[in-house]
Amino acid sequence: MSDKDETRVLLEDPAPTKPHEAPVILKDNGAQTAIHLSHSHSSHGGSDVVKPTKGRITPRLSNAFENSGVYQIALAWKDISVRVKVPGKRAFFGGESKPPTEKTILKDITGLASPGCLLAIMGASGSGKSTLLNVLTSRNTKDYMISGEMLLNGVPLNPGAIKNVSAYVQQGDLFMETLTVTEQLQFRALLRMDSKLDAEARLKRVQEVIQEMGLINCKDSRIGSSSGTKKGISGGERKRLSFASEALTNPPIFFCDEPTSSLDSFMAQSIVHTLQKMAERGRVILCTIHQPSSELFDMFSQVLLLSEGRVAFMGTREDALTHFDSLGYPCPENFNPGDHYILKLAIVPGKEIECKRKSQAICDTFAKTRQMQELEEKIQDQKKDVDMYDHVVLDQITGQSRYSSSINTQLRMLFWRAWVAQFRNAMLFGVRIGQVVTVALILGLVYMDLEISQRGVMNINGALFLVVANIGMTHMFAVLTSFPEEMHLVMREYGSGLYSIGSYFFPKVIAELPMFVLLSMVFISMDYWMMGLYDHFSAFMTASWVILLAGYTSVTAGYLISTAAGETTLALSIAAPILIPLMLFSGLFLNADDIPDYLKWLEYLSWYRHASQLMMVNQWDDLGKIPCPEPHEVPANASLPVMCAALNCPYIDGKAVLAYNTVDPDDQTANTMYLIALTVFFFFASFVALYIRARRSRE
Repeated sequence: MSDKDETRVLLEDPAPTKPHEAPVILKDNGAQTAIHLSHSHSSHGGSDVVKPTKGRITPRLSNAFENSGVYQIALAWKDISVRVKVPGKRAFFGGESKPPTEKTILKDITGLASPGCLLAIMGASGSGKSTLLNVLTSRNTKDYMISGEMLLNGVPLNPGAIKNVSAYVQQGDLFMETLTVTEQLQFRALLRMDSKLDAEARLKRVQEVIQEMGLINCKDSRIGSSSGTKKGISGGERKRLSFASEALTNPPIFFCDEPTSSLDSFMAQSIVHTLQKMAERGRVILCTIHQPSSELFDMFSQVLLLSEGRVAFMGTREDALTHFDSLGYPCPENFNPGDHYILKLAIVPGKEIECKRKSQAICDTFAKTRQMQELEEKIQDQKKDVDMYDHVVLDQITGQSRYSSSINTQLRMLFWRAWVAQFRNAMLFGVRIGQVVTVALILGLVYMDLEISQRGVMNINGALFLVVANIGMTHMFAVLTSFPEEMHLVMREYGSGLYSIGSYFFPKVIAELPMFVLLSMVFISMDYWMMGLYDHFSAFMTASWVILLAGYTSVTAGYLISTAAGETTLALSIAAPILIPLMLFSGLFLNADDIPDYLKWLEYLSWYRHASQLMMVNQWDDLGKIPCPEPHEVPANASLPVMCAALNCPYIDGKAVLAYNTVDPDDQTANTMYLIALTVFFFFASFVALYIRARRSRE
């Protein structure tokens, strides 16, 4: 079969189908996607080829498929306007108040990007580039009041449906630093590509994309960090990896936000050259770009110039030169055309009125040009040329599930990635182990071989509290310094429909659990025996269980603070004022009977209190008589408490120590249940907070 025959849209139903039945979109075992339509059948039950209608402006959606394996889709937007509400201001000290108003950010933006188009969206700062990109991608539009319409091959498109036929490459490149380039693409392929494809087809597609994006030389290299703290691939390779991650599913439309930002001229040209090759395969590529060099500007096939939220020009680079020349703004010889347009459309400080008047005149003139009329006619022709099958196929394409992979696949792959991230980072692993060992050594040396005596009781109680407090703080701050940074990646991947929040959070928690268990066991194993605590193996195992539980309660509290804060700096700032009251009500610094009634409830939220009491019961409950110092003269008829006080012997035995500190041995079960309940509460509260934050970030 020839390449031409392979790209035809065939009727492959084995049985005759009624003409009105809906089309079914199937995937083959490779990287390409075919649309099979129940259109008509021969009397022999065979398949007829559905051929494109002659004279159509754009390919019919049911035939929009060529050798490249990419849907041939034209994206149009007509009369897009965006308004936002500006809150009013109250008057203070006799000032003038201002009522709420509305501000227009975009006004009647119309454009068309056909298959093979590499479109540069340009304009001065504040011209509306980012707002237009947000509207076209249906992202971050919660506060926008939008009017106008978007069309795919003339078919009206619901705003949210664009995500199913497009990819959005954002300005910042976010990856899991410990993965290699190939692992990153395999991870994306297993989650993003059609679940009907087998593993062999997906891996084959990964290799094709690596070849297409020029990532052969770094395919086995770790990605590393963009800041350079972890050695990895270069900035240009990171950007190409961003495109490769999105190109796995062959989306027909790419939106790129400042793809050349922070790259040198060579890397920038390499990226745009990659975009050129992608466009040549029939894709639509739309890029916002800021001050491209003349070489970069010449690589784009079309330009959309914005000024003050309006269209100043839409068309080819050559037509742009002609248009501005006709306005009396010819581009000087050997001058970058991109810079020339921006300078003519920019609002210069101190000359706002003059510049706005000039900008308005340029936009008004273009709106009346024959070029703009032809653009609107093309869009109108597309709308007229639409039939029922285009609507049905578009509904099939854009109405697919948000998630391509099953829940089982998501859980499996996200657990694998979290596990790799946890244990492949040798430096972080070493730092955490070193931190725990260092703190344990310091405490162990300070409280070495504690003496069971009247004076030693206070030392032992202090040591027990510090063991609980330090393991809790170590675990919590390990979460606070890492989880908020990872959340940025999670928000982006969730926004692109890669996985659900539940599929991410639960595997992550499980994958990180062994690390925290290991750290807790190293800590308690060192300190318990160095401090000379209750010398019984069952007591050591009980203490280990308490430390594990208290430490993990701190971990889940760290998850909650991180998800609520969203940023590392803010999370660390919030943690301190939360931990201090919890430690204050632990029972060591303030007797439980002396806590004011209106603050009594806080002690039940203090996992330090519950864990410290469990540790004290474990240490003292089975301990017999505590030695007293040499006796002094005591009245013969003195009561036992008076005799103990005179002998400087307030603690007769371990139970007296517990009673003095208002610790009830019968509360062991209750304290354990409190710790478990707090852990479960923090865990699910963290999940809810993360889910809410993710939903808001997607709006």
